[in-house]
Amino acid sequence: MSTEASQFVGDIPQNYDRFLGPVIFEDYADDLARRAAAIGPARVLELAAGTGVVSRKLRYALPKETRLVITDLNGPMLEVARSKFNSTENVEFTTADAMHLDFPDNQFDLIVCQFGVMFFPDKVAAFKEALRVLRSGGSYLFNTWRPLVENPFASIAHDVTSQFFPDDPPLFYHVPFSYPGPEAVCADMSAAGLVKIAHDAVDLTKPVTDWRQFAHGLVYGNPLIDEIRRRGGVDADDVLSAIETELRTRHGAEPASMPLRATVFQGRAA
Repeated sequence: MSTEASQFVGDIPQNYDRFLGPVIFEDYADDLARRAAAIGPARVLELAAGTGVVSRKLRYALPKETRLVITDLNGPMLEVARSKFNSTENVEFTTADAMHLDFPDNQFDLIVCQFGVMFFPDKVAAFKEALRVLRSGGSYLFNTWRPLVENPFASIAHDVTSQFFPDDPPLFYHVPFSYPGPEAVCADMSAAGLVKIAHDAVDLTKPVTDWRQFAHGLVYGNPLIDEIRRRGGVDADDVLSAIETELRTRHGAEPASMPLRATVFQGRAA
């Protein structure tokens, strides 16, 4: 997995964790951790763990005896995740490409991935790789964002940024919101060999107390900032301010709220 959209490096991890994590990731992490605990796994692999938002929730939700292996493609993201744990906790950290996992076959009872599969360049191949390391009867639990139109925070960030670069708009936000259809996702899971496939819509109304901070995360907390800097000629803080203004115009002054729309999927190894 080596697309530019998956490169969360430099100061991106800290901005991602501080400004985006509490607003758009924490509640979905709670949902996945609850579902994971209900499965009762003994050995868990987390893919595309990022800064450990889900990792921390999983460790709280699972019995201390459950082994938790936390992975991400980007070492800097994983270092932020590592900082959330102490040496006595039953966790292991390792960089890993979800397309080519460096684990033997049949190792895990459960694989968890929050908002990561959209970045995998070949979805069916990635599902097959996950299936390879699952034990018979093991589960793959993950979620995806629904379309930009259903997640206005992302459509605002994309549309406003595009106005600054009308001839060459940055496309980062197309990636995490490009794999939303349950039918297509389920078909790819089935093609990879997963069985007993199910999915649920998870719709939230999220309170927001500071649009400026959230807009900061939308610009500086993902590879959009690299796209802006590569193009040049535009101050990223001007983009941030324009996104902040549009968020407040669309959703009202703080304290405000906005919709978040995602789908959670589960499949099993035969």
